[in-house]
Amino acid sequence: MLTFSLTVVRHGETQFNKEKLLQGQGVDTSLSEPGLQQAEAAGLYLRELSFSNVFVSNLQRARQKSLRNDVHSSGVEMVFDPLLRERSFGIAEGRPKEDLKNMANRAGQSCRDYTPPGGETLEQVRLRCKKFLKSLYQRMVDDHGCSGQSSTAVGRGAGAAESGTDGPLPGLPDNGMEGVPLHALVVSHGAYICVAVRHFVEDLQCSLPQGLKMSKVLSACPNTGISRFVLIVSGATNRPCCLCLACSPLSTGILCL
Repeated sequence: MLTFSLTVVRHGETQFNKEKLLQGQGVDTSLSEPGLQQAEAAGLYLRELSFSNVFVSNLQRARQKSLRNDVHSSGVEMVFDPLLRERSFGIAEGRPKEDLKNMANRAGQSCRDYTPPGGETLEQVRLRCKKFLKSLYQRMVDDHGCSGQSSTAVGRGAGAAESGTDGPLPGLPDNGMEGVPLHALVVSHGAYICVAVRHFVEDLQCSLPQGLKMSKVLSACPNTGISRFVLIVSGATNRPCCLCLACSPLSTGILCL
């Protein structure tokens, strides 16, 4: 078995984010000045973790300053992967999010489930996410082999339930990482991350810290929000098991200091 943590970070703010305009894949804007500061702060926050592998969406807003300074200082290669791109919103891209809500209302669907003409369905995004994760698991096994570490050793201290608190523990980025030998980083986008987190929680039955509501887990990830999981992959089949949500805050926005 191979045990590793997976840290998933949303890119920093863009002007389109600030103005509540949809970007998707067709509108590839750069980070705003606050977004650059957020990316810098996220890199500083995570610099104590030694990432063995880094995967980044190939869209500009994820590539640009995506924790680059701190990650590259350890000599780790960044893999820019189109499978990590944001969900495509078709004809709604470049338009206010309110327009998407109005389209969904006219179609009698929820905004989350509605697919604008030319856009990706949620199922297509799920399949793309699972394809990326399959390649991630294979890359981790190919690069690092199988550690043989038991899930019991990793489980101690990884969830807030065992610490006697009522929710995820605040503080350092390595909280709950005792006994985890490897760390992988993914930088992606808001709608895509929602799909990925739902997959870990619902499909892989990831255990959550006590007191953390499911509505919070599945809520939209803010710019430079961080979600962290501990995964175990079988070396024989590369079948994953999501052991737990790490006890650092889920989807917590990094504030500019």
